[in-house]
Amino acid sequence: MVFQVLKHCSEEMEAAMRYICMLCFLVVLSIAGFSGVDGAGECGKSSPDMEALKLAPCASAAQDENAAVPNGCCVQVKKMGQKPSCLCAVLLSNTAKSSGVKPEVAITIPKRCNIADRPVGYKCGAYTLP
Repeated sequence: MVFQVLKHCSEEMEAAMRYICMLCFLVVLSIAGFSGVDGAGECGKSSPDMEALKLAPCASAAQDENAAVPNGCCVQVKKMGQKPSCLCAVLLSNTAKSSGVKPEVAITIPKRCNIADRPVGYKCGAYTLP
């Protein structure tokens, strides 16, 4: 008799725990859905570190202010410049830093590419786009 009662209590507790876990899971899902997890970052669904890989043609121009800026670099910077917050996040990303990018030099690339509609004066961390 005692074993049956314990077994019954155990089954009820297990069912209650499953219910609580499912409820918690649904709450987490709903919060994630409302917070815009589907691409609310500076660069949409892609991280700034992943976007930084697209700027590989800019490597030498981002380290030396006197280096020529390749056309492939200018094309990518122009695309990213459509969303200045993304461009800044990319220029200041861990990937850029570990690649030897100098932010004070990289920030000059849009101007060096002669991009007419660049976001002049946009604050990018401690730097301002010229």
